Amino acid sequence: MPENQRPLCCVIGVIDDGWASLSAAAQARLRTASVLIGARRTLDLVAPFLPEDTECLDMDGALSQTPGWIASALDAGRPVAILATGDPLCHGIARFLIGKLGAGAVEVMPAPSTIQLAFARLKKPWQDARISSCHGPDAGEWPGDDATPGPTPAHGLYKLVRAVASHPLVATFTSPHNGPDRIARALLAAGYGDDAHESVRLSVVACLCHADEAVFANLRLTDAARRRFPDPNVVIIERIARAGDGYAPTRYPPDLVSSIPHSAPVFGFDDLDYVQRTPEKGLITKLEARAVSLARLGLRADSIVWDIGAGSGSVGLEASRIAHLGHVWAIEKNSGDATNARINARRMRASNYSLFEGKAPAGLDTWPAPDAVFIGGSGGELGELIALVLGRLKPRGHLVMNFVTLENLALATRTLQQLGATWDVTMLSAARSQPILDMHRLAAQNPVWIVSAQAAGRPSDPAGGNTHE
Repeated sequence: MPENQRPLCCVIGVIDDGWASLSAAAQARLRTASVLIGARRTLDLVAPFLPEDTECLDMDGALSQTPGWIASALDAGRPVAILATGDPLCHGIARFLIGKLGAGAVEVMPAPSTIQLAFARLKKPWQDARISSCHGPDAGEWPGDDATPGPTPAHGLYKLVRAVASHPLVATFTSPHNGPDRIARALLAAGYGDDAHESVRLSVVACLCHADEAVFANLRLTDAARRRFPDPNVVIIERIARAGDGYAPTRYPPDLVSSIPHSAPVFGFDDLDYVQRTPEKGLITKLEARAVSLARLGLRADSIVWDIGAGSGSVGLEASRIAHLGHVWAIEKNSGDATNARINARRMRASNYSLFEGKAPAGLDTWPAPDAVFIGGSGGELGELIALVLGRLKPRGHLVMNFVTLENLALATRTLQQLGATWDVTMLSAARSQPILDMHRLAAQNPVWIVSAQAAGRPSDPAGGNTHE
């Protein structure tokens, strides 16, 4: 771009060896800037090389004021430069400024990203890496015990842990609070670690371009979780297949730990996958009913799902794998079943699954509006739950309910009719083979009624059966 056509505002990337790392063009833009804005650390890197009359503004703690500073300087005809670390368009300030000032008002001159430099220090290719960030406020420890609901999308490490679930190679920016040790503990709490099929390794590259630069390569999560690392740092997380296993980590679905086969599909696990610790009552939606119910829920990759009366978690956990970019909010009133569901969630690495112990509808008003709702148990509040759900469902959202008693089926269909919903019923009667002597016979399972519904005025699933309005 000709010099006389360049924007007066330039965002310049710099790394920690300072002036020497800048291109001649970047150095020239800094020398001609009347106003220079940056974090104190980056300002100190270049200040000795600038004209004495350059006005330097420290934006530490003042990010929201930065667009105003820039606009005032530009109105006065004063060229502005903004310093950022590495590539300003990789989890950097450039996106924020372009959104405020417009793309035509901003020029970007990147330096190598610290992610690039970290991979270079580790001598690892990075073209397949997923880049994430937890460079923000103190996120707190990842909830991983059987007495807490589990993580929600509001947690500061949520995006990172979900990235690890879907990608075998993840790089992340960190902060002093959300450092490598906390990340390692979060992954362990989410069910990761070495197993028969896969090892998980965490590498840390700290103090890039400083005299005390340090590389900590290929650490086990258990080792990284109990030590501290110098700041600032970048973390690389790899899920590595065991040699000779014939298994390679896939981008989706996320892998399971050793108690569940790595070849398991997105849904359709065997019932035994959920009942190893199931309480004596054995609250589980059987495989055949799960398959039909999940199909009728109409899930997308980013669906928000409610699972009411979660039992062992079978429907909600399989929904979490289909809706791998969304989240499942589950509730279960029985303490033993709730604990069992959380254990199953950790075994399945379902980090996009939160289970609350309580009796619905209490607490549902705090959940985000759902795309799909499954009711497997109602605790005697079926009518109220149906009305609540139909009022909260997003447009084109689906409510699916399973019943084994005539009374609950009658109550559900009567309530749907009164509310003007669109609904249909499928009776599922399945039989499974069982050995008898040296032959096999079919043993019938209890019939299940699967009720699918949408709120009044919303189109029904064209794949469904008869509807009633």
